[in-house]
Amino acid sequence: MNEMTPPDWLEEKPRQNAFGETLQHVGQGTHVEQARAIAEVRAAVMIAMESPRDMGRAIAQMREVCRIPKLAERAFYSVKRGKMKVQDGNGREKWVDNFASGESIHLARELARCWGNINYGVKELSQDETRGQSEMLAFAWDMETNARSEITFIVPHVKGSARQRLTGTQEIYENNASFSGRRLREVIFNVLPVWFREEAAEICHKTLESGGGVPLEKRRADCIEGFGSLGVSREQLEAYVGKDFAQATAEDIAQLGVTYRSIKRNEVSKDEIFPVAQKDQQSISKDADAFERAAHGEQA
Repeated sequence: MNEMTPPDWLEEKPRQNAFGETLQHVGQGTHVEQARAIAEVRAAVMIAMESPRDMGRAIAQMREVCRIPKLAERAFYSVKRGKMKVQDGNGREKWVDNFASGESIHLARELARCWGNINYGVKELSQDETRGQSEMLAFAWDMETNARSEITFIVPHVKGSARQRLTGTQEIYENNASFSGRRLREVIFNVLPVWFREEAAEICHKTLESGGGVPLEKRRADCIEGFGSLGVSREQLEAYVGKDFAQATAEDIAQLGVTYRSIKRNEVSKDEIFPVAQKDQQSISKDADAFERAAHGEQA
């Protein structure tokens, strides 16, 4: 008995887009999630249009929260960015630590809350276990003005200068979150007005300078005493801030306060932040040639 061949229109064919590319099969659960996400976005946009931000109220809220010392202490960051070459008072060149600083992700989130009608976040687009990396997306969207900023970036699953491979789920999550904070800060500030951000930073600086009524000299002394209990010397603190501690600013003290609390909570180790100083020069044997001596700054 001959088998009947079903007509072509009964055969299930893969779906294709307008460019003739085959679309991957999407399950019912994925369709439901996509529909839910679209509905949430539409609802958020409608609410933003029906309840536009009150500019005066947003500014008043920003000024109020930036006068709170606890926020001002976390409003700025300062991290090392390698070395840079400078000239001393005698015109000789030397290498010193290069520090990058600016407004932190904590201030960015608080300003987004005050400004209102802003949707922001970070998503993991994919995770490649073979290459040991995640593809991430940071975005911020002002739903009232339709201003949007987003950054796609790759986060390697490694830790530290030794590039130790991360395999645990929690380790990878924390590593991705650490990298994502910097990108999220950037996209939020991209959709906020520049003047709004600058005024907030100025108020936070004034809040730090006041120190809640505690003189800056007293705060410097308390900082030295607190780190001394952890075994950190004044010289190590000066190397961290890149200046004599008597010249440490209120912002330096605030940043050191964050570091101090992180060490106390065992989030980082003391040696990671304040490594033991190493000898700058290597010992040179007496029979070293002139080239070796010159490489180490010695005269023949």
